[in-house]
Amino acid sequence: MTVMAERPTMSGTESQSFEELLDALDDLDVPDGFKAEIIRGNIVVSPWSKAYYLDVMELVCEQLRPHLPEEHRISYGPFLFVFPHAERAYGPDIHVARRSASRTGDNHLDGEALSFVAELTSPSTRDDDLTDKVEVYGRAGVPVYLVLDMQEEQATVLWTPSAKGYDSRITRPFGEKLPVPAPFDCLLDTTGFKAP
Repeated sequence: MTVMAERPTMSGTESQSFEELLDALDDLDVPDGFKAEIIRGNIVVSPWSKAYYLDVMELVCEQLRPHLPEEHRISYGPFLFVFPHAERAYGPDIHVARRSASRTGDNHLDGEALSFVAELTSPSTRDDDLTDKVEVYGRAGVPVYLVLDMQEEQATVLWTPSAKGYDSRITRPFGEKLPVPAPFDCLLDTTGFKAP
């Protein structure tokens, strides 16, 4: 039996270029139930979400689907979006992107195609979801970033992307409705987002 740390980081990657990290990530044999991202010059392997997170991801997708911008799709799952300007590659829990972004044979999707990203925090990813990803998604111009803080049981929506991340934000506890701004302009009902 192999025991894996909650959030292992591939050592020795700090001096590699972003392109070399992407190549190494492509060659990495990630165990089932884990995802790999490039964060702060390292390849970071994290476990996928707890089982009940699937219900939360589906609730978000169901509520946003009628409000998607034209020619966009919503999905959750293991897709890697790259942000070369920031030398990051993230696999967001939920994403809305232009349909044309997936019409490629490459397994690295363009982060600039995103119009919405949602991350469901876990003890191993929470810090990056609340700091590094806020800055990178905002600087890349992703219009809306939703952080579902599963530990604090609250939802934060960020919008108005800027060089610092985002200039606008609203936080509500799970169980309340959260306004999701343009290009979606809808209310997200967070009832049912708590752990069972």
